[in-house]
Amino acid sequence: MRGDFLRSDRNTAACVRVQLEAARQLRETVDTLRFGAPVVRVYNPLSYAWDAFAAYVERYGAAPKRALFLGMNPGPWGMAQTGVPFGEVEAVRDWMRIEVPTGRPADEHPQYPVEGLSCRRSEVSGRRLWGLFRERFGTPEAFFSEHLVVNYCPLLFIAASPRKGGAEGGRNLTPDKLSSDERQTLYAACGAHLRAVVAALRPRFLVGIGGFAEARAREDLTGMDLEIVRILHPSPASPLSNRDWPGTAARQLVEAGVWKA
Repeated sequence: MRGDFLRSDRNTAACVRVQLEAARQLRETVDTLRFGAPVVRVYNPLSYAWDAFAAYVERYGAAPKRALFLGMNPGPWGMAQTGVPFGEVEAVRDWMRIEVPTGRPADEHPQYPVEGLSCRRSEVSGRRLWGLFRERFGTPEAFFSEHLVVNYCPLLFIAASPRKGGAEGGRNLTPDKLSSDERQTLYAACGAHLRAVVAALRPRFLVGIGGFAEARAREDLTGMDLEIVRILHPSPASPLSNRDWPGTAARQLVEAGVWKA
């Protein structure tokens, strides 16, 4: 019996170690990349919010999962603040009970300050996503026993958006809007990280949160033994997402066989 516990502990430690090592490699690789106009700032939460991200993986990513949810990249009021994918502050602090201080990017954009768990802005996509999981599973332990959420790209890109009077403005720029050469280099690093996470967690399903994540998974995970499906992205920029997104996403997950009816 003691031998079984020891093997379980070793397997748990190995699962976490692989994920964190893959994230460190991704962090170091993307920190060497440079991006041209219109990008004016790049935030890497795997650098300044590493301790919070590591706490998330250690607490909730320590065993194989039935389903791995894949997002695009950090939002300015979610993972950029908390270090947790789709990390809306209240969901991270009050539901997941991760209360780890974060640092700040070396070069902050005045329109997108990083205030960590003190941030009063709410990431709508994260609030919707984690709200769905909380409604269905109740506790984080129940949800994370079979699921984990990760992002494809760890970087938040802020593009120039001049304001009247010459003040510095900015806007969130998604990775698919980068130049072809920039995307190719970035996606190579992100794909290697995703493959390592999938190998560690051995999910039966990879759930792309939106079309971008699904497309990247299909390209980067060719030959791996899992089923790739997609749900509607919870972004408020999508009119469809503003019409009962939780009901739509839950129905898609049931139809795909990820969840039971």
